[in-house]
Amino acid sequence: MYKVQSRQIAQHLNIREIKKNIKFNLLFSDSDELFYKVSDTKYVYVFQFGIVSYFNLSETTIKDVEKQLSAARKGMVSDHLMETIDVSVEEKTLKVSFNSVTIPEIDEEMIRLIMLHTSQSVALDRYSEITEKLLEEATKHTDSLEKRGRLRISSLKLKKFIGRTLNIKNRISENLYIFDSPDVVWDDEQLEKLDSHLKNTFDLKNRYRNIQDRITIIKENLELFKDIWNHKESSTLEWVIIILIVIEVIDLFVMKVF
Repeated sequence: MYKVQSRQIAQHLNIREIKKNIKFNLLFSDSDELFYKVSDTKYVYVFQFGIVSYFNLSETTIKDVEKQLSAARKGMVSDHLMETIDVSVEEKTLKVSFNSVTIPEIDEEMIRLIMLHTSQSVALDRYSEITEKLLEEATKHTDSLEKRGRLRISSLKLKKFIGRTLNIKNRISENLYIFDSPDVVWDDEQLEKLDSHLKNTFDLKNRYRNIQDRITIIKENLELFKDIWNHKESSTLEWVIIILIVIEVIDLFVMKVF
């Protein structure tokens, strides 16, 4: 029995820096991820969105790896989200259940798929937490509108809120590829089957859609807040112009009289 552990250790990992410093056997790399072979039955998978996945590594080795990755971390996380799944090997068997996977052999591409989807699940947990907090913050302002008829947020804070939401949306689109699969999957029937089963077991597509729906609701709220603020600023500007005109008229009247 083997174990896959995917852990979030930072908000972002510098892939270039890691590629220069980690000396394991590199099996696959691109701008977003690095897949290493430590030994015949030990692997490490590093993702630029701050998650590292380990296959059959002891806790001591994991700590050593994370120490090597420390210089490449950007943005610390307060609590380490983690997903674990057991992997067993049984000849001519391919089966995925809630917390375990059975594969016919120790195959690098199969192991990589399991580690990939386990890590995507952790990333979804992270973005679910972030978007839930954003929605709670937006709801406080809609409650204020309902109860007081006023929006209790400054223009600057509103702009920062909009920027934060857009950044989260961009990161999700950039880092999560729930609907895509590695190219190698399309050339191998077993890999395609494993890929499909893992996505269904982790419920990746539905969780991803829930996050996107939440972001859509937040964006709609922010558009409303922005319209209210624009109307408020327009009204203020109109009153300033009216006051200036009144002052000018009074000034002309006084000059004619005296």
